[in-house]
Amino acid sequence: MEQQTVIGSNFVSLQTALDNARSAIVKHGIKTGDLIKDYSVAMDNAFDVTLANGELVKWFNLTGKQKSGVKAEYDKFVSALEEGGLGGNKYVYWQRVKEASGYLTNGNKVKGSGSVDDKNLSDLRTIINRIVEAKNGGIECKSIDLIEDFRFCFTSLGGDLTAKGMK
Repeated sequence: MEQQTVIGSNFVSLQTALDNARSAIVKHGIKTGDLIKDYSVAMDNAFDVTLANGELVKWFNLTGKQKSGVKAEYDKFVSALEEGGLGGNKYVYWQRVKEASGYLTNGNKVKGSGSVDDKNLSDLRTIINRIVEAKNGGIECKSIDLIEDFRFCFTSLGGDLTAKGMK
């Protein structure tokens, strides 16, 4: 993997951007989404690699020696969080930065080969069963008035109201 090299004043400005973004997170609290995004953009600018063929390799996918700059920045990030009293959840905070840069976790990756309609069918099954359970349990809910609409949508997508698992 051929990496582009950043030299001179460009390196200084990238490092300054990282330092400023990291400091802002510690100063204002990690949960501020805009600050996380600013830091992730600084990470992108400093560490994303464009290969000779034009392919972009995100900083969180770098390996080996190419990852050394990211590791050094992570260490600075952790140190800054600990000094600011925010170090207890440093892995969670780092994960938020990665996700803001485009990292896909298992929770936000598309799972399986199910279509949108398959997912909607599953959701409708859950909604219908939840309403029926509430009605049978004597729990009042406004959505009981919509159950026939949900059933119509469910059957329109190919669902079977008499199938196992339906209430």
